[in-house]
Amino acid sequence: MYTIGQVVEMTGFGHDTLRYYEKIGLLKPQRKRPGGARVFSDDDLRLLSGLKCLKRLGLSLEEIKTFTSTKRCVTERSSMHDGDEAVLRDRIVLLTDNLVRMETQRRELDELIDRTKNNIRLYNELLDGTP
Repeated sequence: MYTIGQVVEMTGFGHDTLRYYEKIGLLKPQRKRPGGARVFSDDDLRLLSGLKCLKRLGLSLEEIKTFTSTKRCVTERSSMHDGDEAVLRDRIVLLTDNLVRMETQRRELDELIDRTKNNIRLYNELLDGTP
């Protein structure tokens, strides 16, 4: 079991972020310490690692809540239960939408990089006196 301070150090999430994730239902730490202090488990740490990954993918907190609405991780067709197919389809839609968004951002960044390189080249040519 870990205190909120330990979790902050291990995950890089801030105190306020962890409290907010608890408030919106993404995280449910236990309160076993005197005074009701939060206590986090290894499962909580794994969840936070997953949340960090989903955030890096660009999912909004609402999308992350949808993505993590089931605690089960389906990795094989034979282990699927009722409702898992719908959850997986929802996850596919979320990730596909996010992939399209990231690819658009990458194209825009590539264009910006090209323009910046071109501007640097032009400015260097002006300084060098070459056409």
